[in-house]
Amino acid sequence: MAKQLGGQLLPLELIDRCVGSKIWIILKGDKEFVGTLRGFDDYVNMVLEDVTEFELEVEGGGGYTTTQLEQILLNGNNVCMLVPGGEGPIANPAAPPA
Repeated sequence: MAKQLGGQLLPLELIDRCVGSKIWIILKGDKEFVGTLRGFDDYVNMVLEDVTEFELEVEGGGGYTTTQLEQILLNGNNVCMLVPGGEGPIANPAAPPA
């Protein structure tokens, strides 16, 4: 896995510390996910469990539709931002839509 250099925490090391914890993932486009990180690889493809998918409704006021999923595999190419311990856009109303 990733190593620390000069006291700095490298990105893959931070993600590795999040395995087994809740994480908020913001993708390119209009989707966000909150779930428990079960694993990842060097390309940041991730397996999540107990997932809530948030999809921004472009029409009708800009709210979110949510979908509950048991388990998913996310492609790392679509990941824009990771928020360790994050609860998602609804729990953070000040957060602007991605």
